[in-house]
Amino acid sequence: MACRATLAPLCTCVNYRICSAMVLFRAEIMKSYSQFCPLAQATQLLCERWTLLVIRELIAGSTRFGELQRGVPQMSPTLLSSRLKHLVSAGVISKSPDHEYTLTESGRSLIPIVQLMGAWGHRWAPSRLEPEDLDAGLLMWDMRRTVDATTFPQGIVVQFTYADAPEGMRNWWLISKKAGVELCLQDPGHDVDIVVSCSLSVMTSIWICQRTLEDAVQHGDIKILGDPGLKRRLQQWLGASGLAALGKRGDTSTLLKEGIVS
Repeated sequence: MACRATLAPLCTCVNYRICSAMVLFRAEIMKSYSQFCPLAQATQLLCERWTLLVIRELIAGSTRFGELQRGVPQMSPTLLSSRLKHLVSAGVISKSPDHEYTLTESGRSLIPIVQLMGAWGHRWAPSRLEPEDLDAGLLMWDMRRTVDATTFPQGIVVQFTYADAPEGMRNWWLISKKAGVELCLQDPGHDVDIVVSCSLSVMTSIWICQRTLEDAVQHGDIKILGDPGLKRRLQQWLGASGLAALGKRGDTSTLLKEGIVS
């Protein structure tokens, strides 16, 4: 057993590190530009790490803490809770008694701003799809809420297989239902109508409009097995990332000029 004299320096060191981390964290969240400029005020509120991504998730329809977590899987629950409290206090979002988060009028006015930033990012700062940018869970969660369930009959099951994804994240199922699309990580036990097999980077590139499904099939980068009629409608059913699709339609000035974003 370690003696008290041996433990004391260790405890002092650990406490010092914890206190130092807390001081740095408080300094970070309290940092100010010390400017009256409206842009400075806006960026102080919105441009801390993760904040705009949380707002993106709210715009996409997530209202529960767990749903928001799935959209920002690398964000710690503690930090997400802190950001939500900050946005509530700033009047950007509201929290109901049953713990649902929704955008206020102030928050809804950010929608065209987020759309334009996403479109700008697609055009001028495209992802290189480095390994650290790939996340099967985030990809499938994003796909689930954009899939056009009306394209396929109710009950159609599409399985996605990513051989290069981490173990336990390689097989996913999307099931068309009357109320929308259900996402499963465990085999739902239904007959599968279409099987889509490719690398995680290939499906991500298709999803963010860097290439088309047809191009990936022609180059042998993706394999699709199943009913020929359903396969022909797969791209229509799948859709694409909303922000990436918006960026593909033109640059920000074009989007504003044509009234696509206002």
